[in-house]
Parts: sequence; C-alpha cells; structure tokens
Amino acid sequence: NTAMDCCRTSRRLGGKDVKVVVRSPQKDMKASDWEIEDAIREDIPIYENHVPAEFVVENGKLTGMKFEKVTAEYDENGKRSLVPTGEDLVFMEADEVIIAIGQDNAFPWIERDIGMEFGDWDMPVVDKVTFQSSIKKVFFGGDAAFGPENIITAVAHGHQAAVSIDKFCHDADVTERLAPMTNLVSQKMGFHEWTYDAHIDHTDRRLVPHVDKDTALNNLKLEVEKGFDTNLGYEEAMRCLNCDVQTVFSESLCIECDACVDVCPTECINFTEPEEEEADLRQKLLVAATNWEQDIYVSDTLKTKRVMVKDENVCLHCGLCAERCPTSAWDMQKYLYNVTKAGKVA
Repeated sequence: NTAMDCCRTSRRLGGKDVKVVVRSPQKDMKASDWEIEDAIREDIPIYENHVPAEFVVENGKLTGMKFEKVTAEYDENGKRSLVPTGEDLVFMEADEVIIAIGQDNAFPWIERDIGMEFGDWDMPVVDKVTFQSSIKKVFFGGDAAFGPENIITAVAHGHQAAVSIDKFCHDADVTERLAPMTNLVSQKMGFHEWTYDAHIDHTDRRLVPHVDKDTALNNLKLEVEKGFDTNLGYEEAMRCLNCDVQTVFSESLCIECDACVDVCPTECINFTEPEEEEADLRQKLLVAATNWEQDIYVSDTLKTKRVMVKDENVCLHCGLCAERCPTSAWDMQKYLYNVTKAGKVA
C-alpha cells in the first residue's frame, strides 16, 4: 500500500499528473483492492507490466524514466515470471520519481558466521511450532519469522515464542504444548429461539461513504472515509455470518426427511450415496463443491446407507436447517478455541 499512499499524497501536495507504474499485473499488486480503487477514484492511472529500465537526465535535470514492457507468465506451481515483450522502451515524462517499494525484512546485522541458518529471501530458518532458529537460544516471530502477516498473527507468534523461551530456560522440551481447549455450546433457547441473529440478508455490502473528490484533494489532513453512521453501521453489522456458530449434525437423530435440504438457501446440504473418492463426492452434490481449500462435512453412514454431505464453503450459518429439523438432528453451537498463552498458568 506504500505506492498508493505516495501517489494520493502527491495529488494533495499539488501534483497534477500523477501515475503509478508497476512491474506486475494489477491483479498481482500487493496493495489492497480498496487502496487501488481509492487511487483510481482520484484519477491516478496505474500502468501495469512496466519494469523500470533507466532514469533520463538532461542537462543535469531529471526529465523522465524509461520502462521495459513485460508480460506475466505462470508455471504449473503458480510461480510468476516477467518476460520482456521485446517492444521498444516506454518513455514517461517526470520531474519527480518516488520509489515506493514499501519495506522488507533485512538482517545484515546478523553475522553469517555465527551458525544461524538462512533460507528463502535471506530469512532465518524458524521452526513453525517453537519459533526457534537454528541457534537454539534465538527466537523469531511476526514478520521477521515468516514474512508479512497481520498484527493478530504477530501477537500469536509472540505468545508461542514466549512459551518456548520459558521452556528453554527451564531445560524443558520446547516442542511440547498443551492441547488447545475446544468447546461447543448450543445456542438454542427455545423451539425457534436462538442467542444470535442470523437472518438472511441479500443486500449487497454497503460501501463506506467518502468525502467528495475535489474536497479531499484540497486538504492533506482530511479523512477521506467518513465511516458509517449509527444506523448504517448497525445494518452492516447485521450481515455478520456468525462464523463462530457451527452447524452440528447428529446422525442418530436424523430421520432423513430431507427437510433441511429443502429449506437451505444455498443448497449446501446433501443426502447422497457415499463415494470412495472425494472428488467424485464433491461433483455429485446439488452444487458441486469446487473449493478444495475448504473441507466438506461428511457424516457417518445413515440408516438408508446414505451420508449427509455439507459444503462449508457456501454455508451462511443461518440456522434454517436447525429450525426446520423435526428431531433436532441439526443444532447451532458456538465454537470456542483457546491455545496456550504467555502469562497464563495451566
């Protein structure tokens, strides 16, 4: 997002012809989609697949830059290569060039002869469980361990590294961790009453209101996003899918009436004959489960020798299956998950 910050700030500082030039296709840019959208909304064009070649200086003054046009090609593993198109270099006039490459991990201060192992991108090799480096008394976490992530991940790394350090200082096995605490609690209060609101809302996601473009560009300190007012914020919050509330199926209570199949708004529930291959099972569902990154929920064999199969990828957690079920074979249960944290006594 550094480039987006730089180009938008340049507009506010008086830049009339501001453009962003990137090596990669726009779809591969590391900037967030909404950051790119905001830049384009402020009339900042993005030139993709242009690799910087040289600065052009005349009479000691910068007049522009030349770029080599490339095309992105991907191998069977998805690894990208930028291949020159062979066209002439593209010249773009400029009196100011901002090299907006963000930040990266760099460890020049770690001597390479002290026994620490480095791997891809010149990053220390770190154990993903203990956060221990090849030098057993040195631990890493956050971006320094496995590259850019969010702050929640960095905090979790810090907790786990602290647990490892404590064990290391007490000559204990740093790989040992208490099993995570998991729990499921039914959210049912009555026959048709639940402790959470899960009505289906077909309204598109509401966009955060923005200050008009001319006003925003004339004030460097003005907050562009106005945020939601109370009513709009409430309406948007009501679209929450309650991802912590899980559908739990009890085979022993199911009478295979298929009422849940009829009421499901996304057709994610299926009763079908089992298959030896998961690929075959995924394809025979009412709506084929094509997202292999998401497991499908398959029950034990039922009385009719069928199985219940649920595609978690499209479930809305609306609870209609649990409301419709005449035997309470479906239940909506809040899922709690907790792991060992630093400072907590087991």
